[in-house]
Amino acid sequence: MSERRAAPTVGQVVLGKRLQELREAAGLSREEAARVLRVASATVRRMEMAEVALKIPYVQVLLATYGAAGEEQAAFVRLAEEANQPGWWQRFHDVLPDWFSLYVSLEGAARIVRSYEPHFVPGLLQTEAYARAVLEAGTIGRTGPGTTERHVSLRMARQRLLEREDPPHLWVIMDETVLRRPVSVDGAVMRDQLDRLLEYADRDRVTLQLAEFAAGPHPGTYAPFTLFRFAEPELPDMVFTEYLTGALYLDSRQEVSTHLEVLDHMTARASSARRTRQVLREYRGTL
Repeated sequence: MSERRAAPTVGQVVLGKRLQELREAAGLSREEAARVLRVASATVRRMEMAEVALKIPYVQVLLATYGAAGEEQAAFVRLAEEANQPGWWQRFHDVLPDWFSLYVSLEGAARIVRSYEPHFVPGLLQTEAYARAVLEAGTIGRTGPGTTERHVSLRMARQRLLEREDPPHLWVIMDETVLRRPVSVDGAVMRDQLDRLLEYADRDRVTLQLAEFAAGPHPGTYAPFTLFRFAEPELPDMVFTEYLTGALYLDSRQEVSTHLEVLDHMTARASSARRTRQVLREYRGTL
């Protein structure tokens, strides 16, 4: 049986979809592919759904069965070996929930990250003190000081993404509630956080918009969510939305299109990036 993993990497997701496409193009069912491997059909399904690592001998047999050309087979195997390597975030496995591991992988591979945040500054833009205050408030459940510090370290490590030579475009719409809700009795925490937001707002590949109260309700008021867009044509846009004990990853065309339409409506109604910088500076002056 293929080796289980806590969470797939983006490479495994892409290659799993490609395996499914090759199988379907060859006119084979999962059951037929499984008979070639002499395994249960569930094993083929798990490989295609990136629920397990891609076992190289199985991949080689399937590619030959599906009629993939020799060059494609060699390239696929090479990519599968790379995709099976654990991501940097695996060193935080002690505090990283399985359902969030894929998020970190998607975040690191995306070319565009668009999100709506109704409660807090997004993790990629948080200062260490702000992140600690939010985590200590219990938003990750019952934890001790040591666990909280591990979560803070993970969040700070994720932020290296924005310091890469070619970072993704981060486009965030924050509700005004993010500014109004205090996260600490220490006023310096929010002042420093606003300074950090203003710093990022001046970057070419960061767009910040504020959904101000005065603009009224908008179609994204249900829950926070993030939309990932990738350079790889094999990987479609994906949407992440979180709830108290887990998360959903949506990739069906209808669900993604609905979230994209909501983001576009919110973008049009939210304050412009220029107006957002002005509001941030004004609010910073009141603290």
